[in-house]
Amino acid sequence: MKTRFIHLSETDSTNRFLRDYHDDAEDDMVVVTTDFQTAGRGQGTHSWESERAKNLLFSVLIHPVNVAVADQFILSEVGALALKNVLDTHTDGVTLKWPNDIYWRDQKISGTLIETSVSSKGIRRCIFGVGVNVNQQVFRSDVTNPVSLRQIVGHEVDREALLHAIVSHLQDYLRRLYNGEQEPFRKAYHEALYHRQGFWPYIDDNGAFQAEIITVTPDGHLHLRDDAGKERLYAFGEVKCLIPVPSPRAPHPQPLHPERYSPPRSLPKGRGE
Repeated sequence: MKTRFIHLSETDSTNRFLRDYHDDAEDDMVVVTTDFQTAGRGQGTHSWESERAKNLLFSVLIHPVNVAVADQFILSEVGALALKNVLDTHTDGVTLKWPNDIYWRDQKISGTLIETSVSSKGIRRCIFGVGVNVNQQVFRSDVTNPVSLRQIVGHEVDREALLHAIVSHLQDYLRRLYNGEQEPFRKAYHEALYHRQGFWPYIDDNGAFQAEIITVTPDGHLHLRDDAGKERLYAFGEVKCLIPVPSPRAPHPQPLHPERYSPPRSLPKGRGE
C-alpha cells in the first residue's frame, strides 16, 4: 500500500490539512503528523489537549471506494483495532469505548475523529484524525480521566516508532477489509469493548439507567439491554456511559479497575463521556 508521510511542525488541524489536500492518485494513504495543533478537535464540541511534541497527533487519508456507505462504521472499527493492538504491546487493560475512543482501564488514552465524504459511487474519502497521549504527564483540560502511555509504563515512549507501528497495522487491516473481510473485525471490536460484560451506568435524555452491551450494529448503533430487560438502540451522541472519577485527593493517575468495580443499584458519581 503506497503511503505518503507529511510532517508539519505546527498546524491548526491535521484533519483540516487533509480536507484541503489534493492527493496524488497513486497514493493509497496519506499520513500527516504534527508536533502541535492550535485547533485540535475531539468528538462533538470537545477540543483535544496536547502538549507540544509530547504526543501523537496525526491524520490518515484513505479512499475506501469498495466499502459501501451503509458499512462505513467498519472503518471506525478497523482504525480503533489498529490503535488498540499496538497499545497492547506496551500494556494490558486496553479497551475500545464506543464508538472509537481507546481506554486504559477507566482512563482515556486516545481518541479518533473520522470524517467521510461520499459520492454516487460510494465513499470517496475517509480521514482518521487521531490523538494518542504518549509522553504528556500533566493534563489541564476537563476531559474525563486522561492518561498517557508514559504514565502507564513509567518511561518515555518513542513517538515515531509508535506511529509507524499504528500505520503498519492499519495498512494490513485495510488490505484485508478491501479483500472482503468484515466479520473478523466486527467480532474483534465487540470483544474489545469497554464494559463489554456486566451491567454498567448509562445516561440518555430520559435519565440514568444501568444496562449491558448486546452488540454494536454494522451501521454503528450501540445496542443495549437495561436491567429491566428492555432493549435500547442508540446512535452516537444519544447515550453516554458514566465514567468513574478518581478522588481529587489521590495522586494522578489513579486508575480504577473495571474488573473489580461492580456498580451498585444507585448510580455512582461519574461523568458522561
